[in-house]
Amino acid sequence: MRRCLVDKLVRYDIHDVAEYIDWSYFFHAWAIPHEFASVADVHECPSCRRQWTDSFDEAKRECALAVSSLYDDAKSMLAKCDGTYGVNAVFMLFEANSDGDDIMLGETRLPMLRQQTVGQDGYCWCLSDYVRADGEDRVGVFATSVDEEMQRVGANDDYEHLLAQTLADRLAEAAAERLHEEVRKHHWGYAPDEDLFVKELFQARYEGIRPAIGYPSLPDQRTIFPVARLLDVGKIGISLTENGAMYPQSSVCGIYIANKNARYFVI
Repeated sequence: MRRCLVDKLVRYDIHDVAEYIDWSYFFHAWAIPHEFASVADVHECPSCRRQWTDSFDEAKRECALAVSSLYDDAKSMLAKCDGTYGVNAVFMLFEANSDGDDIMLGETRLPMLRQQTVGQDGYCWCLSDYVRADGEDRVGVFATSVDEEMQRVGANDDYEHLLAQTLADRLAEAAAERLHEEVRKHHWGYAPDEDLFVKELFQARYEGIRPAIGYPSLPDQRTIFPVARLLDVGKIGISLTENGAMYPQSSVCGIYIANKNARYFVI
């Protein structure tokens, strides 16, 4: 029988994961063109911000000012919520093997999907291809979830409520990013000497992959059920609908694969 090797429960404050927020996705949720996401890289002093605004054509400056104001509001809300709300996470590491297109964690079978269209490399990939069949491998599972109460902030103000919700979504992803870094360097420890900037993490320059359920490499939402049972996601406040949607909405769940050749792909 395959064994669970690590079972880790983590609680993050907002300031623990704020630097791992990928602001480009925050602005995307507000339907803001990608070129304005660079505001998150600008020093917050008035002079630097003014130079950033002035770098746009006159026709775009009004939008740049609005984006700058939105970013300031988002940072203010993060500061206001810090210490009151946070993010819970759970990670488990199992002895594992592949069985055809499936991944086996102990007696738990995780069905994977294989690409149906041959890629440029002449192959149809499946996540199980990155897991050894002989039982001498490891696969992790994880989940993160923002406190449900944060997602109700501003319930009587449409703008504040949308701001809180989009920030909560980003915090769940940010916690997943930080947890994965800690897993690689410490809890699993297969990349102890990793030294990457946060921007490099966003570009997935680390060893291994972290496919989340419902995302392009792992689109079958039904996979959430066996993974959620293994993790006992209720202990971090997550419940599932009959269709496999997670509640609270600002939650992420997926698997860790350490194979150095593993890459994200679209089914």
